[in-house]
Amino acid sequence: MRTFYLKNWFVLSLPLVVALAWLVPELGASGGWLQSQVTTKVGVAIIFFFQGLTIPTSALHHGLKNWRLHLIVQLFIFGLFPLLGMVFDHLAGDYMPRDLRLGFLFLSVLPSTISTSPVLTSMAGGNTVGAIFNAVLSNLLGIVLTPLWASWLMKTSGHKRPLGPVIAEVVLYLFVPLLIGQVARLRLHALADARRKILGNMNSGLVLFIVFAAFCNSVKTHVWRMHGWGVTLGAMAGVLVLFGVATALAELLAWAFRLNRGDQIVAVFAGPHKTLASGVPMAKVIFEQHPGLGLILLPIMFYHPLQLFVCGMMAHRMARKHGQEGGSPNAHEAGKK
Repeated sequence: MRTFYLKNWFVLSLPLVVALAWLVPELGASGGWLQSQVTTKVGVAIIFFFQGLTIPTSALHHGLKNWRLHLIVQLFIFGLFPLLGMVFDHLAGDYMPRDLRLGFLFLSVLPSTISTSPVLTSMAGGNTVGAIFNAVLSNLLGIVLTPLWASWLMKTSGHKRPLGPVIAEVVLYLFVPLLIGQVARLRLHALADARRKILGNMNSGLVLFIVFAAFCNSVKTHVWRMHGWGVTLGAMAGVLVLFGVATALAELLAWAFRLNRGDQIVAVFAGPHKTLASGVPMAKVIFEQHPGLGLILLPIMFYHPLQLFVCGMMAHRMARKHGQEGGSPNAHEAGKK
């Protein structure tokens, strides 16, 4: 049990911080003891500084030649998936609270996971270098594209927030810390790579704190009392549908473009995956002190463990099928880069 918890502590801690927010909402609400209106923004800046410090941008140089794969994956992440999100909103949006609808739209415009999709690709015997390239590229593009998509979707769904302040906060809390981290990496790359797990755990802890603060505000403003627990079941059902359709669509797209097996695996794992680690701090910046932030975060909080569980089983099945349980041959070299 201890080993299992240490391996999955972040996912297992998500419901715990939500429960804590229900018990002591004054602790993490805006103006409360932890002064979350300030400390969460500091946490966002630290998260993106650590990301800049640990992102292996050298992978962009090593994987640049396979432009066809990268174009397909990035168009899926920031083009096809957002369109899928809008179709889902058109079909099911009338049955959900406005903030939950916004949460699904926000989920659809997030970048891919920066670590999980390359790891799963390696496990399945796919093109690990291509997976690393697309994970890094999507997170760099997401600094710009996700806030722009989210701002436009907020307007179309009736949520009004001027674009100027959103861009200013994205630059201040996301782009500048990321850039500083990348500059620091020039000298500290060996130290950052050696402490990657520690930095990752610190990032995860900060994400948990932001989730805690968001739910404290939601509880204090009685958001959950207004909507009831049916909204949670609705969010779970919506996530199952969206993830299933997105994964099937990624497989179909990889087959239609006749990608080789290694690149097909990249498309299936990198395309439908959405990042919780960057998504939560991005939501904090984009939606500011929105009282319904807890509802907005609900889809990505359900989506994250679902993609880990399902895609983990898919990766093991692919590896067994091709006799490559140890991962792809280039996994070790890609890890170095």
